[in-house]
Amino acid sequence: MPHRSRFNSVLPFTALREVFKGGYRFDHFIKDLLAGLTVGIIAIPLSMALAIASGVPPQYGLYTAIIAGILIPLTGGSRYSVSGPTAAFVVILYPVAQSYGLNGLLLATLLAGLIMLTLAFARLGRLIEYIPEPVTLGFTSGIAVVIAVLQLNDFLGLHIAEMPEFFFAKLVTLFDHLPAIHTGELVVGVVTLASLIIWPKFKTPIPTYLPAAIVGTLAAFLWGFNEIETIGTRFHYLLPDGTSGAGIPPVLPSLTWPWQQPGPNGVPLDWNLSLVIELLPAAFSIAMLGAIESLLCAVVLDGMSQKRHHSNGELLGQGIGNLVTPWFGGITATAALARSATNYRVGAVSPIAAIIHSLVVLAAILLLAPWLAKIPMATMAAMLLLVAWNVSEAPKAIKLVRQANLGDVLVLLSCFSLTVIFDMVIAICVGVVLAALLFMRDIAQMTQVKDISGVRKHVPRPLSERTAVYKINGPLFFAAADRVFDQLEHLSQGKQKIILYLDGVSILDAGGLSALERFIERRIQDGCEIVLADLQFQPLKTVSRSDLTPLPNQLSFTATLAEALE
Repeated sequence: MPHRSRFNSVLPFTALREVFKGGYRFDHFIKDLLAGLTVGIIAIPLSMALAIASGVPPQYGLYTAIIAGILIPLTGGSRYSVSGPTAAFVVILYPVAQSYGLNGLLLATLLAGLIMLTLAFARLGRLIEYIPEPVTLGFTSGIAVVIAVLQLNDFLGLHIAEMPEFFFAKLVTLFDHLPAIHTGELVVGVVTLASLIIWPKFKTPIPTYLPAAIVGTLAAFLWGFNEIETIGTRFHYLLPDGTSGAGIPPVLPSLTWPWQQPGPNGVPLDWNLSLVIELLPAAFSIAMLGAIESLLCAVVLDGMSQKRHHSNGELLGQGIGNLVTPWFGGITATAALARSATNYRVGAVSPIAAIIHSLVVLAAILLLAPWLAKIPMATMAAMLLLVAWNVSEAPKAIKLVRQANLGDVLVLLSCFSLTVIFDMVIAICVGVVLAALLFMRDIAQMTQVKDISGVRKHVPRPLSERTAVYKINGPLFFAAADRVFDQLEHLSQGKQKIILYLDGVSILDAGGLSALERFIERRIQDGCEIVLADLQFQPLKTVSRSDLTPLPNQLSFTATLAEALE
């Protein structure tokens, strides 16, 4: 059992300690350095775009990539995961930012960090194994649709001041503003999106998002910067020393009380119990999605690298990252699959690559802030449209719809619809419950009862007409028990002795036991003798704790069918 405890341990630095234990050389560091540089270049525009999509200024996405991007790989349990702001959180963070401002968003993230730590110490890291693929594909596809709809405002240059909260209201608002499409911003968005699609075909080592940002900015320059909304024209900053500017402040993230950050009206919210209670549902959603996404990412990386992550250690790292990052202005972070997969593919060896990626983002704030301010908002929106497509995993979802059974398709469509219309947590809860019910139905249908009185393989000698042997195959649990014993009632009418051959029953739960007791009671009242033969360990253990005891000429137990026949 040491192997199991090793991967279920709740200790910080698990992935890093494992790497150093196996031997970390200078050539490994060079590989990590190159991987970190590559992923850092990808993270710069994406972190800004995801912060904007979440309803906060772009520098807070960069702060997240820096602080969480260092803490999570340092303390977590996955070698190759790269953490930072991710697209999946947009659907949760945007409403929180609209209602509570940056202040409420940071407090919700802090609470989510505490919940993740609780999950880690409760050793629930393997929980991801209990979420069916149709549920995962359903809510990720729904998240992708919501993200894409939110980007249409900037992609089309509609300049809608505030989007409604509900999905269909968003669609109506976008439709009403279609006549106001800004041609220049639409051109910039289309050019950026085209470069994002075409660039990978050149198979260069330069990451896609960097040339796309450059192409989009050049398109805006050629059209005329005065007519195109950029990061610098939408966002402004004021430093403590009175310095103000457009775009991103060229300073390091500093330690600040999360509750002193601006609220929805620019004024900090009052930190009190009622505010915490109001933010708890959002914090729970953030924690659940963060846990699911980070562990899914780690599982995918395990498949690519043939390594094993430490699930509880990874949850611990995610909890620490989200607990500390808000104190430096960072929003919610989790492992990002696209950046993590790129990190592994370009040669990362250890979590040091993810730490280097954060240092690249840090250098960009200090050195490139004036240039980053010139990136058009339509370019940011185009990047997130591509991210939404990647998040959707549309090819996998379409394949599942074509090949899977009707139940799995129903689960996927339910999760998709509920994520789009209501909330991701509702979608996951309903999806898991629906998948569990459909699974139980399928398992219950596998449990069958058969009259084997005339089968010479089991019953070598003919029996009297008033004696019968019935074999039950399959788990005898609450969803199957009533049907099985109703069938037995019908089959055993007029019999004086019934032998229940139970070697095919692997599970007997409380519902199955209750149905068995009712069947035995009714048949004994009719003057019938019951023999329970060949119980497996778990059913035998369950029966031993019940009120079923041997009664002369009424109820007996035998170790084998042969003994029952004698």
